[in-house]
Amino acid sequence: MTLSLSEFFQMLVSENALPLWLTVLLTLGVILVNGWTDAPNAIATCVATRAMKPRAAILMAAVFNFLGVLVMTLLAPRVAETISHMVDFGTDSGEALIALCAAMFAIVTWAVLAWAFGIPTSESHALIAGLTGAAIAMHNSLAGVNGSEWAKVLIGLVFSLAVGFLLGFGSAKLIQLLCRRASYRKANAFFDKGQIVAAAGTAFMHGAQDGQKFMGVFLLGLTLAQGQTNVGEFTIPIWLMVLCSVVMALGTSIGGMKIIKSVGMDMVKLEKYQGFAADISATAGLLVCSLTGMPVSTTHAKTTAIMGVGAAKRLRSVNWGVAKEMVLTWILTFPGCGLIGFLMTKLFLFIF
Repeated sequence: MTLSLSEFFQMLVSENALPLWLTVLLTLGVILVNGWTDAPNAIATCVATRAMKPRAAILMAAVFNFLGVLVMTLLAPRVAETISHMVDFGTDSGEALIALCAAMFAIVTWAVLAWAFGIPTSESHALIAGLTGAAIAMHNSLAGVNGSEWAKVLIGLVFSLAVGFLLGFGSAKLIQLLCRRASYRKANAFFDKGQIVAAAGTAFMHGAQDGQKFMGVFLLGLTLAQGQTNVGEFTIPIWLMVLCSVVMALGTSIGGMKIIKSVGMDMVKLEKYQGFAADISATAGLLVCSLTGMPVSTTHAKTTAIMGVGAAKRLRSVNWGVAKEMVLTWILTFPGCGLIGFLMTKLFLFIF
């Protein structure tokens, strides 16, 4: 499946285009909220250590989000394929489109609640949970859930948490060893610049991961709006990459500072070398997951990397109370957002 921008506009102005408009607006709403709650994780450390000012960091994140979406989608669109094939909403394309809209509504609701409390919830797993809840509602069973694709989610969850922490811990220890005789001022100057590069890498990989997830959902919605229920093979158009990147950047500029504060300032009081270590660790973990098609969370990869670099200095350097709140939110995302997706699907099917 492929779709040009002119064909997309023709679909929007055709008769009975209301379901498509609703799907597009809700999907863009989810991408916007992802910019609020997920994209700021990529730049949290460089803002916290004052390597960059917030507005400059947000602009950098927007640019590298787009590059991540573009380059990694052209090289390996496996994450988008995993998301688009993870659930089955049945053979009725009209009801399937309603279920998809209900799932998007559930994700926005969950994310806005988490953002209001400044908790960096995972939009990636909210997306997966919302879609799964909607699929279960459509079949009244697990028949609509593709177990093999779901397994990639669970493997990615465990992998990103473990690797984020271990890479963060190990890289921080290595830097401490290599720089033990270095001038503090010169080392700080190096890590001040290095952090910007490393944060750009994390933003790039955020685009590669989350951009692909939402483009997969967008294309699923367009497929259903055309009366088809099987996505099959697809090519992601450039205009859709640009659209997702711009909307994500807008969300980051609107609400990113709450999450930046929680991740980059409240959990660990970061030094510049720690911010650098956390960024390169998160980037490495996200790269491996993207190349293998595992849909993982930038939030999980980055926050566990920050915990790792904090623990490398001393365990009490980490505010485990803040970390506990984050982990609890992550755990609650699957049942919480999944339940909202289930209930919203039942409600939407009753209303429409």
